[in-house]
Amino acid sequence: MPIKTENECERKLPKDTTSHVEEAFDSLPREHTRGIERIRLVEFISDPRLKNTFQASELPGLYHPRQGPKGPWLEVAVGVLLPEKKPFHKRIVPRMSFKGNLTAILFSLVGQHYHLTLRHSLKKTQLEPAVRAYTEKQLKVWNEKKHTFRARLFKPLQPTLERWAKGLQKRAAAEKKKTVASK
Repeated sequence: MPIKTENECERKLPKDTTSHVEEAFDSLPREHTRGIERIRLVEFISDPRLKNTFQASELPGLYHPRQGPKGPWLEVAVGVLLPEKKPFHKRIVPRMSFKGNLTAILFSLVGQHYHLTLRHSLKKTQLEPAVRAYTEKQLKVWNEKKHTFRARLFKPLQPTLERWAKGLQKRAAAEKKKTVASK
């Protein structure tokens, strides 16, 4: 059964947004998306469970687990991904990175679904790192499928770039410890 995409956003979405969502879902393993009924694209997420936790303008996506006869579904806030009431120079960058950000949000929500429904051995403290790792892995696979020439071109350089990134992260963590210790 295909996953239904509902567009409840008042504004005009970028070209081929719904087909992009379907392509992103097609790149995921079918058993990871089993049970998800629909994806709802909304302006901002308004859920009574989130009154004090998050502001509606900050939350880009929300996973709704199965409740009774209703199956699990995903909600994505387009208003967070494409801010409307900002100057032009602050709207152009989110517009250019919209498809990548939308895909990342979808993968993280599917990761939540996968780890909550199919992988029962995780504790609540282990859920966030597991979802983050799942999202990074699926984004890497999706990016290699989407940009085959670029992926083949940079594949030999990737271990070196990852080593540099790891070194920079260690150095940043050491600097952060120094600043915290000096205060």
